[in-house]
Amino acid sequence: MKVTNMIVPNLLLGMAGGIQYRALVKATKNPRKASEQTLRGILTYAKDTVYGKEHKFDYILEAKNDEELYKRYRENVNPNEYEDFRPYVDRHKNGESDILFPGKPILYATTSGSTAEPKWIPITEKYLKTIYGKMTKVWLYNFIQNRHKVFAGKILSIVGKVVEGYAPDGTVYGSVSGVTQRDCPNFVKKLYSNPQCVYSIADYTSRYYVLMRMGIEQDITLIVTANPSTIVELQNNVNRYYDDYVNDIEKGTLKADLNIDPEIRKELEACLKPNPKRAKELRELRAKYGDVLPKHYWPNLQILNTWKCGNTKVYLDKFEHSFPEHMLHQEFGYFSSECRFGLVMDDTLNTVMFPHYHYYEFIREEDMDNPNPTFYQLHELEQGKRYCPYVTTYAGLYRYNMNDLLEVGPNYNNTPTVHMIQKTHGIVTMTGEKLYERQFIEAVHKAEATTGLKTRFFIGFAELDASRYNFYYEFADQAVSQEQAEMFTKEVDAALKDINIEYKAKRDSLRLKDAVTYRLVRESFEQFKERCIKEGARDGQFKLNLLLQDEKRHAKFNDLVLK
Repeated sequence: MKVTNMIVPNLLLGMAGGIQYRALVKATKNPRKASEQTLRGILTYAKDTVYGKEHKFDYILEAKNDEELYKRYRENVNPNEYEDFRPYVDRHKNGESDILFPGKPILYATTSGSTAEPKWIPITEKYLKTIYGKMTKVWLYNFIQNRHKVFAGKILSIVGKVVEGYAPDGTVYGSVSGVTQRDCPNFVKKLYSNPQCVYSIADYTSRYYVLMRMGIEQDITLIVTANPSTIVELQNNVNRYYDDYVNDIEKGTLKADLNIDPEIRKELEACLKPNPKRAKELRELRAKYGDVLPKHYWPNLQILNTWKCGNTKVYLDKFEHSFPEHMLHQEFGYFSSECRFGLVMDDTLNTVMFPHYHYYEFIREEDMDNPNPTFYQLHELEQGKRYCPYVTTYAGLYRYNMNDLLEVGPNYNNTPTVHMIQKTHGIVTMTGEKLYERQFIEAVHKAEATTGLKTRFFIGFAELDASRYNFYYEFADQAVSQEQAEMFTKEVDAALKDINIEYKAKRDSLRLKDAVTYRLVRESFEQFKERCIKEGARDGQFKLNLLLQDEKRHAKFNDLVLK
């Protein structure tokens, strides 16, 4: 570890991040005041837009105090799902300005939604450079506060592709994380272990190979990737190709049979040169340990930054003893394409909210199905209670339902912290795929149309430990064979890839494994319901989602499977 390498980043990030950190401390000491100022700022910014005029932002802003401001806001702007914004976003995509916010987006982030058409999340210049940029400075500054040698080596950061495509008006859609990395200061860019073109490699096995072939050659001191399942797949790649890495490192080459676009390969090979010294070290590690782990090839690693909450916890056990003992495995924080809510500042799971950047509202868990729930402000949250968040941002989302369930932790200064529990309302996610029940239903119906096989009942369960789905079908024709049923699942899988871009990405990247197929006996649903009622469920209130993450209900189908 070359400690001199960290002097410049620590100095510059300490200055820029320190300013934003002090702004955060000030805001979190009085979240009520900061929330009012933020909401007024967002409404003032957007009051002359189509959406602002339709929803009387001028009138709302005439409120004399925060309570009146919130009351007028609730009265004039309903809680929204993404589909409520889609017509406005479509107008932006087709070139119109001043619809949801002043001007036009400079970028769209695409993510899965409840329909086959993905969500197009607009990103404004103000949001990306002013809000997101300032939060990133605090994030990098906080790394130094937790491990001052974090920038002494290189950074392995797994981000998305900057340009996935273009809206009808020519605006880019792609990865916010990729754009953030692309636009970071030059002194930070020099610390990345690989060039950005790596993220444009379409074949995931080849992409992982390049990331690790380049990464394992260097002294990595910081790893950033939101989903810990990526860490599992990177190590799987190490286990499979370790000797190939060593040969490539020794010669300064890149394995010839990798599925990489020639232009990308040319750019990558320009970065490589023979390194027999490192190759020798890696061979010695193999001879000494057999199974070579990150703690062996990256002994100076300071921080691993991934999600640790919600369903992602299942992946943590898979690499529990793989990293150096001195390393801090820090929670990535509550974060999505729609909004980066805040940051985790320490070694807990709790995200510190940023009341000076976004306006937050919450409903209690028990009010999720209430058509007229009570909304709470950030400063009103109670520790230990669970809530569903709604967010208003400078990027054109107003009272937007995140469809997440959060639990409140201790205060940071006077501002509640939160951590993710799970998705809500028929959404299942194991590794970020955000699969909706209605998408699963649509996929089964498409498979029926394709195969000619008809179902009487079907249900899907997420199996976290195996990172896969289990699909159960009661076919109208009980003579359907297991082989036919498995072909039916392949059609369902193909349809889900067409319907849900996140599901496709996670399947292609091997983070989601092949689904397992089961055939059900006749009247399986009726038998299941009868058992539940005998156990105390009320007949008139009995509900069953067709896509679940529920081990207890999953277990009830074990003896309903055709042998």
